[in-house]
Parts: sequence; C-alpha cells; structure tokens
Amino acid sequence: MIIFTLLSFLWICIGHTEGDTIKPLSLNENRHVGDNVNLSCSYKDYTGTVNNLQWYRQYPRSKPEFLLYIFQHGAMSDDRPPRFTAAVNQDNKQVDLNISSAVETDSAIYYCALVPTVTGNLTASYKNLPRKN
Repeated sequence: MIIFTLLSFLWICIGHTEGDTIKPLSLNENRHVGDNVNLSCSYKDYTGTVNNLQWYRQYPRSKPEFLLYIFQHGAMSDDRPPRFTAAVNQDNKQVDLNISSAVETDSAIYYCALVPTVTGNLTASYKNLPRKN
C-alpha cells in the first residue's frame, strides 16, 4: 500500500491577509501500486492574482522538491516528472495533481502552493498517522 499525504503551504503575500491561503481537499490517500492518484487543493480564499500554482513532494528526512507548476490557463512546466500532470478548475478555484500508475517511491508528502517562496509560516494541515491493522 502507498500512502500519500497532502499538505498545503500557508502563503502570506505582501498586501494580502492571513486569510489568503491554499488548502488541501483530501486527507491521507491510501492507494495500491498501479493505482491512479488525484490530490487536490482549493484556493477559494485567496484574493490575490494567481500567476501559477506549484506542486512539491517531500520524502522523510529530505527537503521538499519541486515537481511542477501549472498556469491558470492549463499550461504546465515541461520538465515535470513522468506520470505527473496537473489541472486547474478556475470556476472552483481548485488545482489537482494527478499521478498515473503509482509506484512505491511515490509515497511521500505532497504540497500545493501559490507562490514559489515561503514568506509566512508552513502549516501542516494533515499529518501522516500510523495505520492500525
């Protein structure tokens, strides 16, 4: 079983309030090898201009690594990892990360972000909890 944990960065931009956030829409996602995975974040509370949205992945005892960015109109970064795509729903102000045919090394913490640098606090919305068998 692969465990995906979705967190969001709390981004405070100059000129915006602490209410300007991006929030995960799903908790821990438990999937099997070969499954497709969809992780989603909402930025409904964000009142600023969205240039692009980013996705990051973090393995235990490692720093977050950049995966991809997607513009509001749907264009994605060309250097994204294979099997990883993203989509933006402008009406719902939601961004999705799609991982096709999950492999064990996809088990990680995933972050969605509105801007590429942290100017506020990192907020861990969900934590990876041990599963009881």
